[in-house]
Amino acid sequence: MMKTQTSSILKNLLIVFLVFAGLYYAKGFLMPLSVAAVMATLFLPFCNWMERNRVPKGIAALICLLTLLLVATAIGALLGWQIAELTDDIVLIKQRALETGARIQQYIFYHLGISAERQMEILKDQRPSVIGVIPMMAGSLANVFTDFVLVLVYIFFLLYYRIHIKHFLLKLSPPAQRDEMSHVVFRASHVSQQYLVGLAKMIVCLWIMYGIGFSVLGVKNAIFFAIICGLLEIVPFIGNITGTTITVLVAAVNGASLTMLGGVVVTYAIVQLIQGWILEPLIVGAQVKINALFTIIALVIGELVWGIPGIFLAIPLTAMIKIVCDHIESLKPYGFLMGEIETGQGDLGMVKKLKSWFNKSTHNSVGRK
Repeated sequence: MMKTQTSSILKNLLIVFLVFAGLYYAKGFLMPLSVAAVMATLFLPFCNWMERNRVPKGIAALICLLTLLLVATAIGALLGWQIAELTDDIVLIKQRALETGARIQQYIFYHLGISAERQMEILKDQRPSVIGVIPMMAGSLANVFTDFVLVLVYIFFLLYYRIHIKHFLLKLSPPAQRDEMSHVVFRASHVSQQYLVGLAKMIVCLWIMYGIGFSVLGVKNAIFFAIICGLLEIVPFIGNITGTTITVLVAAVNGASLTMLGGVVVTYAIVQLIQGWILEPLIVGAQVKINALFTIIALVIGELVWGIPGIFLAIPLTAMIKIVCDHIESLKPYGFLMGEIETGQGDLGMVKKLKSWFNKSTHNSVGRK
């Protein structure tokens, strides 16, 4: 009996290893397709609404694609405008960076005994060759452009053939299980859609809060850093810390006082408090019921397998996998392991209190109207 269990565990581990190996080596094919599939779920309600209003299927899919391009262009233009303002101060930033570097060199010399010349030699040894970097960057840009075009093409055809694909998935199931399969397909697409919508709302709220906080403190290019901190919300736990660290470093190079730097850190703490206790329960809710441990594991595995796109895809794909696990008897323990810890009725936390208060206030306001 013990040998049978051991062999079963080893077999499952081998299958998991082969799956991740396949994902890694098929990155060029699967990564753009997965990004397109997740993004396509965002436009399903809009596409369905247009088709119900007698818009041809192809035109509806094309309008969804143009909407995505319009939003991406608007965000790119906003970032470009802020970067253009930032480049106006590039000379001053460079001068102050050199001054800060000189002070760091002096500190290292006085405390560690490493001369400035030796420090420069160490940095020179670690600095990559410009001749080698330029072809690498050119190749990366070409790959990014190719993947971007592929994602757009995939989004169009996934929206156009979505009913056909759904029928294919239903045909894979035995007739007695087709209703359950239909439910799984709906929930998987719905959780991805809700995650992206909630994430977009959260990013906009973070832009507003960080923009107000940094502007009140007098941080130069406050809107730019607010946009960066908001966009990095795509990476849970780590993104906001990274954006705030960049803001602190650039502000320090610009000669910001300790009071301003402390204010940036306090702004980050206040925003995180508001985000964690108010915005997430009201905006995101429990759409993606994955515990913090598996959220981090998913992010790490996503980055190892597919890099930065893997980080973006980690949470929605893990949520879809959990839904599948919850509906297959043999996989239910894994779905339970990935899920949040269930609390009893006596453990009504702040999140539930906020939801109850928000729902009650909304109901009362509607009743008064």
